[in-house]
Amino acid sequence: MLIKNSDIKKLSADVRRIIDGNDIDLRDNREGILSILKNDIHTLANIKNEQIDALQRDRETMQNTIADISHQLKTPLTSMMVMADLIKEAPAEKQDEFVDNIKLGLNRMEWLVSALLKIAKLDAKVVEFSPEVVDSKYLIGASIEPLLVQLDIKEQRIEQSGNAKIFCDKRWTSEALGNIIKNASEHSPVGSTIAVEAGSNPICTWVSVSDGGGGLTNAQIAKVFKRFEGSRSEHGYGIGLPLALAIMRGQEGDIQVDGGDKDHGATFTLKFYKQG
Repeated sequence: MLIKNSDIKKLSADVRRIIDGNDIDLRDNREGILSILKNDIHTLANIKNEQIDALQRDRETMQNTIADISHQLKTPLTSMMVMADLIKEAPAEKQDEFVDNIKLGLNRMEWLVSALLKIAKLDAKVVEFSPEVVDSKYLIGASIEPLLVQLDIKEQRIEQSGNAKIFCDKRWTSEALGNIIKNASEHSPVGSTIAVEAGSNPICTWVSVSDGGGGLTNAQIAKVFKRFEGSRSEHGYGIGLPLALAIMRGQEGDIQVDGGDKDHGATFTLKFYKQG
């Protein structure tokens, strides 16, 4: 088939216009090598545009995330700077109180930075999960251990029931479950019981956490996994539950939420789907 110079010049001009950002449809349903070339270029241009759009969305997400992180860090930093300025002039008992509050603020910031680094790794898909069969009692125990002081302060107890063999990455999954239990503790009254149950069915193995709070509305459920939005706690950052969900999704699992009511509280269920 003879290809005319004019056709080549037109195609070349169209390609330059595409490079400049113009939206041109090069598709050609006629037969011949030039039509095939046009269709291939059209496909390549679409792929390029999709990649540009994805990069733009990632850039916007990064900008929003940085703004959110800046806001979350600014509040405790401002509080600690004020207490640091006042501490020299304060009486001894107030100095001790200021020091304790500064330590508490630093601990919260340390947790926030650690959680953000973990969720950034998950977003970038650089986490390599190492799944193995783990007894649910071990997983629950590992999740509760970092929370013993918090549970003791609020005079709360964990009531465990059931057992299951779970195929998961035990370190990352204990992090996810720990964040769920921490959330349950924060939203349960002093002296209450947090129920943690494990089990299995033909579809999945699971671990559920039921708090002693006042339940969740549908509007609250819709926001619980949105970063920096879902926290109902005065000192919450809205990052613990999104981190837990990211860990579960990274292992092809999920978290189901039952809002409960004022008498039963909310239940978060970590689901590990069976393969095959």
